[in-house]
Order: sequence, then structure tokens, then C-alpha cells
Amino acid sequence: MFGGPTPIVDWWQPLTRCRPAIGADLPPAGSPLRVAFVGQRTYFELCSQMQPSPALQTSFVDYRDGEDPGVLTAELRSCEPDVVVVFRPEVVPSGVFDDMQFLTVGYLTEPLPLRGPGEHEDLDRRLHTLAKLDPTQFDRVISFDPGIVETASRFTPIWRSRPLPVDDRVFAWHEMPEDPRAVFIGRSTPHRESFLGQARHECDLLHVEHGVHGEELLDLLHRRCDVAVNLHNEDYPTFENRVAVHLAAGHLVISEPLRPLHSLEQGSDFLEISSPHELLALLGRISSQPSAYELTRLRGRQKAEQFRASRVWARLIHDLLLDVAAFGRRPGAL
Repeated sequence: MFGGPTPIVDWWQPLTRCRPAIGADLPPAGSPLRVAFVGQRTYFELCSQMQPSPALQTSFVDYRDGEDPGVLTAELRSCEPDVVVVFRPEVVPSGVFDDMQFLTVGYLTEPLPLRGPGEHEDLDRRLHTLAKLDPTQFDRVISFDPGIVETASRFTPIWRSRPLPVDDRVFAWHEMPEDPRAVFIGRSTPHRESFLGQARHECDLLHVEHGVHGEELLDLLHRRCDVAVNLHNEDYPTFENRVAVHLAAGHLVISEPLRPLHSLEQGSDFLEISSPHELLALLGRISSQPSAYELTRLRGRQKAEQFRASRVWARLIHDLLLDVAAFGRRPGAL
């Protein structure tokens, strides 16, 4: 019914002729590349690839803004990666990757103003943080949203735009029970509370605010949730990666309007609401007749395959090597 991880056929064939130009000590042809993902585990572990595939052997290094970069580099040296992917590259201090041999990829994960400063206070704060990014530390930078490329390009060239992937461990499917359980996972903000306050009491909506990650989060996604609510951090639209996570887990997703949609279709792959009243009414209808929305849940689960990490990361890393071979590495790389 659904897709799944697929073997990487002839992974090295197009790379063999350009290995010398890549400028890194890559493993022998036919062996998986070693990729280390770097970021705050709570938020980004499910965007990485935690299980090995024919193409990639992976690891995760937990690092957040303000921590000792010396610990980060020591952990990376112990991993001996060929490629390092950093979620939120703006939190890596200047010079940390100077003279490092591995290839480096920064992944922009935060919304930014589309029309310049003054669009929203929260977006201005994120733009100020992005200004700390040192483009000399990264061979390539990816954006989660094509809409922010023009703004982000003021600070670093953007190589690709695509939504954050979803770790293969998340993907599942289950029968919808007669009494579906609804959940919202995310920190509380005034905007979110305007939706959640009444829904928590009238619809028994579970709000998981913080502290759940790893196996505990997977258990929540697979065994304790059937309907997932997505609400924006503030009163502006964006695309939260939790939407893709919940679709992959086989949940019926209710969300505020998304921008961009990343090929998802409102009404077909997820259900859209724009007010607390609409959320309450929809949760009530789902509770009384959950089978009425099975086609939406099924279509959403099928669309989630485009986010599957073992496929997405293999393609991105493969293209990265070819691009570096053709156009070179970051300044100062070995």
C-alpha cells in the first residue's frame, strides 16, 4: 500500500570518475558514506536518518546554541564522518570547521521574513540570529522553504530548497479506533493557546509541550495518537516539519494554513482550520464519525513517502558529491 526504503543501485558509479575532485578521503567505492547529523536532538533527530542504509552510515551529535564547540569537534572527529549536516547552521561559531576535511552542509530550518524587517517581531528575531551564520564553514546550504531563499541569500548562497525529511522509524500505519485520540506536540505560545485552551477541555486534546523525544516520542506517535493538530508558533503561516512527521506516522492531520504546501493538498491530504471555533467543530466531527476521514488519512500517509529520510538523504548526499566535484568546496577546506 505504501512505499518504503529502496536499495541504492550503482551508488558509486557516477561518482567514481570524480572522486579526486571532491577533495575528501571518501570510503572505497561500494561502501556507505559516513554522515553525521548535528543539531538539538529534541527537534532534529526525527529529521535525520538514524538507521543505516546501503548508501549511508549515520550518527547524530546533540549540539545546541551556546554549547562548547570544542566538544562538538571532538565528537565529530570520533565519528570520522565524510559529510556533516548541521541543522540551524547559524548556531555554529565562526571557525569551528576551519581546516576540517569532511564536507559540510547547513540546513536552514527557521522561517524568515519574506518582505524584509518589520513583517513580524518573531521573524525579525530569527533574521537577526541568521545574520550570525558564517558561510565559510559550509560547502553547501539547504533551505527548508523556497520562499525564504531571497532573504537568506543575503547571508549565504542557497544550494537547494526542500522540506525537512522524516526518519524512517516514524513511518507506520494503524487502524483508526472508534474513539480517536488527538494530540498537539509543541511549546505553548499565546497564539497556540488561543486554539488549545478550549479544545483541551471540551475535546480531551492532549498537549505535549516539552521533554518527549527519542523512543518515548516514537511510542507516543505510534501508540497514543490518531489525530494530530498543527498550530503555528505565531500568527504567520509556515511549514512545520511536525506535519510531515504526523503524516508519516499515519495520523489524520489538522493544521492551520501552511506556506509552502510542499505538494500537500488541503482537504485531500490534511484538514485545514483557521480559527479556534473551526478546530473545536472539526475535532467534534472526527470524534463522532472517525471513518469519514479515512481517505484523507490514507492520502496523507501516501504523500508522506516524499519525506522518507533514507530516500531524501541518499539523493541529497549523492548530488552534493557531484556538485562539489564540479564546482569546488568552501574556502579553507582541506
